[in-house]
Amino acid sequence: MRATVIHGERDIRIDEVPDPVLLPGGSGRDAVVRVVAACVCGSDLWPYRGVERVRAPRRIGHEFVGVVEQVGDAVEHVRVGDFVIAPFYVCCSECTNCRNGVSTSCLNGGWWGSEDREGGFADAGQGERVRVPLADGTLVVVPDLDPDSERGRALIPHLLTLSDVMCTGHHAAVSGGVRTGSTVAVVGDGAVGLGAIAAAKRLGATRIVAMSRHADRQALARELGATDVVPERGDDGIARLKEMFDGVGPDVVLECVGTKESMDQALRSARPGGQVGFVGVPAGGPELPVPTMFSTNVGVRGGVAPVRGYIPELLPEVLDGTLRPGIVFDLELPLERVAEAYAAMDERRATKVLLRP
Repeated sequence: MRATVIHGERDIRIDEVPDPVLLPGGSGRDAVVRVVAACVCGSDLWPYRGVERVRAPRRIGHEFVGVVEQVGDAVEHVRVGDFVIAPFYVCCSECTNCRNGVSTSCLNGGWWGSEDREGGFADAGQGERVRVPLADGTLVVVPDLDPDSERGRALIPHLLTLSDVMCTGHHAAVSGGVRTGSTVAVVGDGAVGLGAIAAAKRLGATRIVAMSRHADRQALARELGATDVVPERGDDGIARLKEMFDGVGPDVVLECVGTKESMDQALRSARPGGQVGFVGVPAGGPELPVPTMFSTNVGVRGGVAPVRGYIPELLPEVLDGTLRPGIVFDLELPLERVAEAYAAMDERRATKVLLRP
């Protein structure tokens, strides 16, 4: 089959790779899924840009939806023909960490594009098919969805965001303690930041500020629930937020970038006693200034989002049209043009690119 392989800095290729098969002699808990849609994540850009070193060619991609083609003998809840959403990691949904709501720390789990605990390969998401370990715990079935129907085609972009960016934005809002009446600022206008805006609105925030300098993303932010836009950054952006909220700042700031500068802006923007919810994948060494946090009582909570637990909560609202996070996809390309997809996101010509195998 064809799949995306990163060979080095700004070197993305479509290569021929082995077709995935159920692991011979394994536990029988795996499945093979035909990918209907995948996408490029902002975190994929860190190795693409050389921020994370690529030591050898490897498969890449961790967001996909698709149709189940095969299941192992021990799979109980996922059936051939089911349309499924895959979170950006593998989990069992049974261990202590999964039951505690932190499935990203699953004791039996793993990551796409690497070996699983049984020694089999879990294909990365930007390809034609994926072998999914722990299929019952990992995959979420979307009932009665035909991806080739008019309804299915319309829903696929929105469903695909539940594999990562919408649920990750939701994790930022939940971690920040957004609730009815909260005032919120969102640092980062990528797909995760836009998802965080939608999540903050869903959780009842009355005023939501998008920190964005790009007109197209400002428009998306407003469509998803932002009430205000602040284009300034750094000290100027912080001063503007303070001015907007009684001279002290908003209740909650959602950090959705992952750099030292974005975390600094988030911490210094929140009101004393406020909260930062952070989900930006660390790149560039953000460090928490404990003296600043001590003197302002600003708390920080968040991390890698356990999206598997959020999908069932958000899925009904996507299916009934209440939640439409798929508008973050502003470019769609066939899989064979994946290198163009990476370049478009790297150069900010696209917010998020959907790929069709």
